[in-house]
Amino acid sequence: MSAPYPVAIIGVGNMGGAMAGRLLDRGWPVHVCDCLPARSQALAARGATAHANAADAAQAAKLTIVCVVDAAQSQDVLFGAGAVADAMHLGHTVMLCPTLSPGDVEAIALQLRPFGLHLIDAPMSGGPARAREGSMSLMLACPPTVFERHRALIETLSNKVFRISENPGDGARTKLVNNLAAGINLVGAAEVLALAQRMGLDAAATLDVIEQSSGQSWIGSDRMRRAIRGDLVPRAHMTLLEKDTRLALQAARDVGFDGPLGARARDVFAQASAGGMSELDDAALLQWLSRDAPPG
Repeated sequence: MSAPYPVAIIGVGNMGGAMAGRLLDRGWPVHVCDCLPARSQALAARGATAHANAADAAQAAKLTIVCVVDAAQSQDVLFGAGAVADAMHLGHTVMLCPTLSPGDVEAIALQLRPFGLHLIDAPMSGGPARAREGSMSLMLACPPTVFERHRALIETLSNKVFRISENPGDGARTKLVNNLAAGINLVGAAEVLALAQRMGLDAAATLDVIEQSSGQSWIGSDRMRRAIRGDLVPRAHMTLLEKDTRLALQAARDVGFDGPLGARARDVFAQASAGGMSELDDAALLQWLSRDAPPG
């Protein structure tokens, strides 16, 4: 296994910060940058090198992990003012972790080529706790040579690595399918617990049954336990699954697929966000669907 080398992480919020903590604990030199400097400084106190701009962080690294929110932020970080792509050295690698449309990933891969940079299409799933312990899922699309070059880093970040293909965009496609399933499952879990409460049942006791029966889902258990406690501090903002389900439905339209559930789940996340829950954890769907005047 190769020795640890400098890694930059651009965007150290919930997931990026958890990944940085994981790498630091295992002896990797980590350079960080975030639009909120306090996040970088918190990691600097644990041994990371904090930078005021993304280009400086990337220039110091062999691989740069982009862990921002969406395509616009990814484009800005990579190719905007103070561009990461300009700062990185020939032959180095960008690991692109946000949930993006396949077309956006393909476009970024093409844009990186003139800079002599490799791309790992690497969306992730599992939440900050699993990222911190190295058990999140990584869905990778990249050439085998690039994977082998960075195998040690990838396997430090995750013990659930799925090599999808060599084609940029296939990681994104896999993530969107997964996140559409997550969104459908979460809406379903919130709906049935809201119904249980309306029937006069205890939500926690009902969830005990579901978790040991045919209705169990990981995201349902994870989010609904927090919702029952009233813990809506955002680990995953409502707007993230709003975005991801919207992107999944766009990808479905691109291939001529029209399923019965995805659009309804997308609409529920959009309505909850518009209804004042955008800054809350997506566990807040239980409160949203328990309201006296249900959405839609």
